[in-house]
Amino acid sequence: MKSYEKALGELKEIVSELESGDLTLDRALKLFQKGVDRINFCHQRLQDISKKVEVLVENAEGGLEREEFTPDK
Repeated sequence: MKSYEKALGELKEIVSELESGDLTLDRALKLFQKGVDRINFCHQRLQDISKKVEVLVENAEGGLEREEFTPDK
């Protein structure tokens, strides 16, 4: 499985190459499609990870317990 960091690095390279402006239309389209794939992969990985994030919270008895992280707390 590809890592988030590797996909993000590839995306940065794709953006750099697209910004160079020195591409044929076919090459630009292929890079654009590859970039969209990397964005979708990174987005999915972030969603998967955010579902797994837990925090430790202090309970009423003074001990710690795990609780799912919700950003609006």
